[in-house]
Amino acid sequence: MGLLVLTMNAMFNFTFSFIICLRVSEQVIVTAYLPVNKDGTPLPVPLHFSFLYRQQQLRLDATQIGKCIFLVVLCIFIAIFDPILLSRFVSHFSGGSDAENPEEEVSPRDMQQMNSKGSRDFCIKNIKLADFGRREIELAEDEMTALMALRKAAQGEKPLAGAKIVGCTHVTAQTAVLFETLVVLGAQCRWAACNIYSTQDEVAAALAEQAFPVFAWKGESEDDFWWCIDRCVNVEGWEPNMILDDGGDMTHWIYKKYPHLFKKVNGIVEESITGIHRLHHLSKAGKLCVPAINVNDSVTKQKFDNLYCCRESILDSLKKTADIMFGGKQVVVCGYGEVGKGCSAALKAMGSVVYVTEIDPICALQACMDGFRLTKLGDVVRQVDMVITCTGNKNVVVREHMDLMKNGCVVCNMGRSNTEIDVSSLRTPELVWQHVRAQVDHIIWPDGRRIVLLAEGRVLNLSSSTVPIYVLSITATTQALALIELFNAPEGRYKQDVYLLPKKLDEYVASLHLHTFDAHLTELTDEQAKYMGLSKNGPFKPSYYR
Repeated sequence: MGLLVLTMNAMFNFTFSFIICLRVSEQVIVTAYLPVNKDGTPLPVPLHFSFLYRQQQLRLDATQIGKCIFLVVLCIFIAIFDPILLSRFVSHFSGGSDAENPEEEVSPRDMQQMNSKGSRDFCIKNIKLADFGRREIELAEDEMTALMALRKAAQGEKPLAGAKIVGCTHVTAQTAVLFETLVVLGAQCRWAACNIYSTQDEVAAALAEQAFPVFAWKGESEDDFWWCIDRCVNVEGWEPNMILDDGGDMTHWIYKKYPHLFKKVNGIVEESITGIHRLHHLSKAGKLCVPAINVNDSVTKQKFDNLYCCRESILDSLKKTADIMFGGKQVVVCGYGEVGKGCSAALKAMGSVVYVTEIDPICALQACMDGFRLTKLGDVVRQVDMVITCTGNKNVVVREHMDLMKNGCVVCNMGRSNTEIDVSSLRTPELVWQHVRAQVDHIIWPDGRRIVLLAEGRVLNLSSSTVPIYVLSITATTQALALIELFNAPEGRYKQDVYLLPKKLDEYVASLHLHTFDAHLTELTDEQAKYMGLSKNGPFKPSYYR
């Protein structure tokens, strides 16, 4: 890769402009920069001309050539009269350290930050991003109308007054709306991230600025991850009585480090299939000492979040990370639950040839009836262009599979668990890891063959921030109502076991979202309700309906 830096020193009090020309493969990408920070760090601005470089020819018209010559002359001029500025600019883009901006090298755990209210009870990337995060949260609020309706309904009463909720979910604009809704409903909350890549730093800053204790930043290490969770739990004078979890990590940490806290915990609300599996293991072993509500298997989560969300976000995620053309590509989707159904349908609609792997005969038959070829991963792994896991299980794609993949095969995970792809088996001396861009790594074999691993095997659409806000509104509202239900349930209603969300609440969540489509429900007559054996106000489906 060649690097050419052209700088222009405009006269008569004009600002500096900088132009970078990067040659990548067969293309030259031209970008202009205008420094506005005090330390001289350049920020991108549009450039008014561009050009492409081909291997044997340079296609530039006379105007472009003239501009290049002009800029080269100006580059020489600034190099003579302001070499310090030029050297700083080159250092910035060559990866050199910048002594004037040391914060970029400092871990958030080592930084002393304080919000405008004087609070330091948080740990995030940069509190100065708060204004940008607040705008994102406000944008999400426009789409998350059900949560806003809950806030309005809570003006007269606080159904979560006295609740001390410790949360471990993704920290995004959408979950921030949930977080702030719980506070409006009367709860005290402390929050950590359930995924080391999905945190939106500007959103975390916006929460911290409002004095909400949040401990999360994008790109945490494993040690940072558990440290943040501990900071939410291990607090002098504050003990949680409710847990909101996504993956079971918060529950696991409390069981491991602070089991005495469960004496005061009213219950657990768990969103993901991975966390539900962990809760069922505890229940079977007789170690689950509080009731838990399974949000993952609620109708609203399964039929909307898992299906519609993944159907839209899988395409956006793959385009955003790997610039993939879908037409004609061969793809294998591992798992045909609601997530797998959404991913398979989206890829098929874009012209991909989709194979499906499945362990459940019922889901397998559904895949066949939907027009997909049911196969085993080992039978097609040599020929496919993409492998997508959607199971919530572990070791679905192992080293033996990846050793057989074709050059350039894309491997990613849309399930919950970060163990679906055996990434640890790729961290061996004979394989070379080459970081390409955010969420994209090339794993290179000794023979030169490479696979493209996205988000290091973690949940792709969340790591890439491509989840539709409206769908998350449905899930977040379900979580909020589950917390209210558990916290206010009379003693004896729920025992130490895992429960599904009451069907009445499922239907209520759906009803809160209908008005956005100008939809109008038909009401049963008294005669019809009696004939069906139903209440006119529901629930309209049995508890086992999924």
